[in-house]
Amino acid sequence: MSLKSSKKVDTNRYELEIVIDKETFAKANLQAYRENVKKINVPGFRKGKAPFSILKSMYGEGVFYEDALNILYPDAVEGAIKEANLKFVDDKIDFDMVSIGEEGAHFKVTITVYPEVTVADYKGIKAEKVVAEVTDKEVEDELARLADRNARMVEITDRAASMGDTAVIDFEGFIDDKAFEGGKGEAFALALGSGQFIPGFEEQVAGHSVGEEFDVNVNFPEEYQAEELAGKPAVFKVKIHEIKVRELPEIDDEFAKDVSEFDTVDELKADLKAKALDRKAKAADEQVENDIVDKIVDGMKAEIPEAMINNRVKQMVQDFAYRLQMQGMNIETYIQYTGTDMAEFEKTFRPQAEKQVKMRLALEKIVEIENIVPTEEEINEQIEKMAAQYGITAEQVKNAVPSEEIAKDLAVNKAIDLVKENAVVTEVKEKKAPAKKSTTKKTTAKKEDGEKKPATKKTTTKKTTTKKAAEKTAE
Repeated sequence: MSLKSSKKVDTNRYELEIVIDKETFAKANLQAYRENVKKINVPGFRKGKAPFSILKSMYGEGVFYEDALNILYPDAVEGAIKEANLKFVDDKIDFDMVSIGEEGAHFKVTITVYPEVTVADYKGIKAEKVVAEVTDKEVEDELARLADRNARMVEITDRAASMGDTAVIDFEGFIDDKAFEGGKGEAFALALGSGQFIPGFEEQVAGHSVGEEFDVNVNFPEEYQAEELAGKPAVFKVKIHEIKVRELPEIDDEFAKDVSEFDTVDELKADLKAKALDRKAKAADEQVENDIVDKIVDGMKAEIPEAMINNRVKQMVQDFAYRLQMQGMNIETYIQYTGTDMAEFEKTFRPQAEKQVKMRLALEKIVEIENIVPTEEEINEQIEKMAAQYGITAEQVKNAVPSEEIAKDLAVNKAIDLVKENAVVTEVKEKKAPAKKSTTKKTTAKKEDGEKKPATKKTTTKKTTTKKAAEKTAE
C-alpha cells in the first residue's frame, strides 16, 4: 500500500490518492474468503467448505473485493495520512474509487486536516497582576462567616414570632371553603422573611405565638405555576408549634478552640488572613495566565474547521455525562429536567469549546516553533502524578492514556510557562469595590423529607455538576 499523491483541494481539505498493490490485495481477498465462506452454501459441498475458485466462478472474480478493501482501508488511509505528514480531523471522509481488480485497488479520499496556524508576538506580552492584599475588614468578614456557619437554632418561648425567626407550623389551604391538592403541610419549618411562601403569608405568621391557631388570607399571584390556583384568594388554617431563632456564637478564644486548631482568636485571624492571601495570590496568577493566553489567541491566525469545534463540544458533553453518571443521573434525565433538548444543550458548550480549540492550536504552534519536547523523565513523573490522583497504578495509566498524548499535554504546559516567563507583568493594586448599603440576607429553612410546600413561589434550580481515560480506569 502506498500514497500516490497528496494535494490541497480546499481550506483544510486534502485529497489523498492511495494505491494497494496486487500482492497485498490478493492476501486481503483470501482473508475475506475465509471470513465469509462459513456462511455460504454451495451445492455439492458441505456448508463453509466451497473452494475459493468455485465461489469466484459462481459469483464473479470480484465476489470479495469489497470485503477485501474494507479490511485494508483503515490502515491504508492511516498510513497515507502519516506519509503525507498531515494532522487529520476525524470528521468527514469523502471516498472515490478509481479502480479495483486483480491488479489491486486504486482510490481517493478527501479528508479534513488541522488548520495552518500562525502566532506572532507571543514573547514580551504585557499583562497586569493584582498584588494580593487582605484587609482587616476582610478577615473580620471571614470570621463572621465562620461564626454564621456554626450558628445554632434556639427555641423561643417568651414572645411571638417575628420576621427573621423560623416558625414550625401546620397549615392547610382552602379556596371557596374547599381544601386544594398540595395545600397541606405538617411541622414545616418556615423561615419568616425568606420569601419562600407566596406574598403576604409569612408576614401574617409573624406576631403569633406558640400554640396559636389562626387564618392567613392571601391571593395567589396571577402568574402562579398552578393555573387552577393562579389569581385566586385562599385561606390557610395555620398552627404554630415552635419558634426558633439562629443564635451566633460569641467570637472569643473558646470559639477559636471549637472551630479550629488554634487556642486564640488572634491566631485564628492570622490563619484566616494567610489563607486568604494564598487564595488571592493563586487567583492573581491564574488571571495573569488567562490574560496572556487570551492575547496569544487574539493574535493567532487560522481558519479552524467546524469539525474541530464540534468534536470538542462532543467531548465536553461526554465529560459532563460522565460526571452526572458518577452522581447517579444520566444525561437524558438531566436534559429533560432542564427543559431543553440535546441540540440546544450542546450549543451551551460551543463558546467554551471554540475558545479551547483556539487556545490549544496556538499553544501547539508555539511548541512547534520552540521545538519543545518533554523528556522521558518528565513523562514518567506525570504518569506517576496521574496514578496518585486517580488511585490507580502507573501501568494502568499507561494502558489507558497513550504516552504521546501525555507528552503533548506536557509540551503545551511548557509552552504556557515559556510565554509567562517572557511576559512583561506589571503589578497593580487591587481595585476596591465601592461600599454597598447593608442589606439583610434572607434565609430559607430546609424542607424535611416528606413535607410539601404548596404555597411556595415557583423556582427552577438548574443542576450543574463537575471523562478522561484515566478517570474511567479508576472506577
